[in-house]
Amino acid sequence: MMAQMPAIPPLSVTVSQARLTYGGTLLFSDLTLDLPAGRTTCLLGPSGVGKTTLLRILAGLAEPEPPTCVATGDGQPLAGRIAYMAQQDLLLPWLTVLDNVLLGDRLRHRRPDAARVERARALLDRVGLAGRERDRPAALSGGQRQRVALARTLMEDKPLVLMDEPFSALDAITRLRLQETAAETLAGRTVLMVTHDPLEALRIGDRLHVMTGRPAVMGSALEPSGPVPRRVDDPGLLALQAELLRRLAE
Repeated sequence: MMAQMPAIPPLSVTVSQARLTYGGTLLFSDLTLDLPAGRTTCLLGPSGVGKTTLLRILAGLAEPEPPTCVATGDGQPLAGRIAYMAQQDLLLPWLTVLDNVLLGDRLRHRRPDAARVERARALLDRVGLAGRERDRPAALSGGQRQRVALARTLMEDKPLVLMDEPFSALDAITRLRLQETAAETLAGRTVLMVTHDPLEALRIGDRLHVMTGRPAVMGSALEPSGPVPRRVDDPGLLALQAELLRRLAE
């Protein structure tokens, strides 16, 4: 059985008074989002509402407008404490699958020790890619490439994990299995995941928010009960799915 990610003190993050204009259009203004320490927050909403942009602001990849404020519970900067999984897999074509999973070590100019290599192999096994460690990305399907990107994200022992549609290219059964892998492996981390799938959010999210409108507003948190990952056939979950769809329709 694969070991859980290393113990790291839980980190809470708050985005407040967020404002962003894109192409002359105000996407959102005075937007607030709280990410409780050690919990998974899922963000849903129609395309173009600003979900990915909000994720990129937290990742330091998009420049917000004043008076946007990103604050952490411990008062320390977020730089260097984030694992980010974009919508694209962003695999380096000249590296093997295993080396792509270990890319963070390479970027930090750190030679991975035997324990790190073993963990990378175990993660590849968990995402269904055992035996493909020496392959190059060109030999993989789109869904397999996304699974490598997920393993690479899970490999990072960072307190804040940002994920943008991490399971979108997967078939239904693989998607369910990897939702469970992510939920189990990221237990205790602070996670913000953007998804268009209400049932996915309900399975693995502790808090769910819906962004709608233009400029966008952040809906109140919906908090499903029970430990994650939740069963897809849970009647209570299906009832909450109807509520989420109603909020999205608004």
